[in-house]
Amino acid sequence: MSDSEVFDVIIVGGGPAGLAAGLYAARDRYRTLILEKNGLPGGQIMLTGDIENYPAWEKIAGPDFVERQKRQVQTFGGEIEVGKSVGKLNRRDDGLIELGVNNGKETYLARSVVLAPGSDYRKLGCPGEEELRQAGKVSYCATCDGAFYRDKHVLAVGGGNTAVEDTVYLATRFTKKTTIIHRREEFRAQKVLVEELYRTAEEKDLDIKLPCVLDEIVPTDDGARIDHVRIRNVKTDQVEDLKVDGVFIFVGMIPNTGWLKESLPLDRNGYVPADPLTMKTVMPGVFVAGDCRKSAAMQLATACADGVVAAMQIKEHFRDPDAWGHSTDQPQTGGW
Repeated sequence: MSDSEVFDVIIVGGGPAGLAAGLYAARDRYRTLILEKNGLPGGQIMLTGDIENYPAWEKIAGPDFVERQKRQVQTFGGEIEVGKSVGKLNRRDDGLIELGVNNGKETYLARSVVLAPGSDYRKLGCPGEEELRQAGKVSYCATCDGAFYRDKHVLAVGGGNTAVEDTVYLATRFTKKTTIIHRREEFRAQKVLVEELYRTAEEKDLDIKLPCVLDEIVPTDDGARIDHVRIRNVKTDQVEDLKVDGVFIFVGMIPNTGWLKESLPLDRNGYVPADPLTMKTVMPGVFVAGDCRKSAAMQLATACADGVVAAMQIKEHFRDPDAWGHSTDQPQTGGW
């Protein structure tokens, strides 16, 4: 791409935050491009079945939500390119922002950038996890893989909202038996969700074990299945072996920001610090939106809101580029 081809706005990541930013930027008649590393836009929300907590929608499937967002962006002239993995971010002396794509094979230039690369599933790192993941017996998404465990026994690991919600989903729709473990003595999920979990345990074959951790996933001799899992009570140190058919790990997300560490400051968990009122990073012209932002609420509605705010602030930046400045001293939320 030549220097003569400069976009007003380039958005890195085609998930809900990026698509929301793209919509608002395109509606402002800026030349807008969304770069998505995968073959389709949408990010993690593409793996979500029914969305019931997005304002004004009683229920909508994740892929349907993304398709509507994508059509809106394109209706107003926004461009979307897939298979574009951004690996470099640099602000040139002339003020233009340079993006290296697909291992430096391509270069894109923009007057402003919105970073919305999203996040990926966090792994436990216990013995057997990677081996059995490759065998299809360890999953991080109940919506994606729950149907494979109809009338089976599965172990769920985690204590947050996703862990509790997805465990209920598995126990009520698919599994014959479900066991959930969490390393603390109380779940950190919202109270209403925890109450639903315990109600489900009264109605279904759902076993809740606290405070326990997963020490090992032991494969069968051929490595194709799980022979058993080994869990340990962190208070008593008692070890228990369970026969299960699958393991679902719900212990949070990791922001897709490793490629930014030479360009922007990141917090100790890899999140991008930004002014929560403007989404501005420390680099003039560069904004951040969605789950990769420090202190993000990790919700679909707030990811979209981040994208909207970032796009609206682009106008202010273009009007007065010298007014860049903010505080990034914000507390980190989330974790597991």
